[in-house]
Amino acid sequence: MNPGFDPEEIAQLKRECKAEGTNFIYVEDGFEEDEEENNEHAHVQFIGYHNNREVIYDALIYTLRLHHATKVYDLALERVQKQLPGYVSPDERSIDAPEDPEKDEEAELLLTEHIEEIEEDEEIKVSEHVETDTDFEYGIGLEVGLNREEITEKVIDDFIAHFNADRLKLDKNVYSFRSSEEDDY
Repeated sequence: MNPGFDPEEIAQLKRECKAEGTNFIYVEDGFEEDEEENNEHAHVQFIGYHNNREVIYDALIYTLRLHHATKVYDLALERVQKQLPGYVSPDERSIDAPEDPEKDEEAELLLTEHIEEIEEDEEIKVSEHVETDTDFEYGIGLEVGLNREEITEKVIDDFIAHFNADRLKLDKNVYSFRSSEEDDY
């Protein structure tokens, strides 16, 4: 049985939320991140209903800008890997994989070129979305992309309130971003 549907787990999460004075708790992902810098995404759990039954929702909430940047990076990396067969990015390598600084430098330059090209041509467009995973290992998984500058406690509270009241209205417009916009000041 999925523990996110267990009444004892739900009761425990309710106690944790009450202790925090919020309608959700942050999930510790094990990443050593400075909370001040983590303003584009949040991993939270909250209580909601699914098929008239209480359940724990495990939600990853992020800005559309971050979602866009991730999709652009993934597409650029895919193109680099076509140009450099067998190339594996440093963050995907196993610990014992041999380093090749020359190939890494070439890949980094290609990656930057592809990112700029993809952004310039606005190849990637994103819109607000909620993806639901009912086969999640703990409760129900949600991936939520919101058109906000940052993901704050108020943004999370508002999302949960609208989601649980079945009054969530998503912006259907599509957006494209440029990472260089931040450097143009």
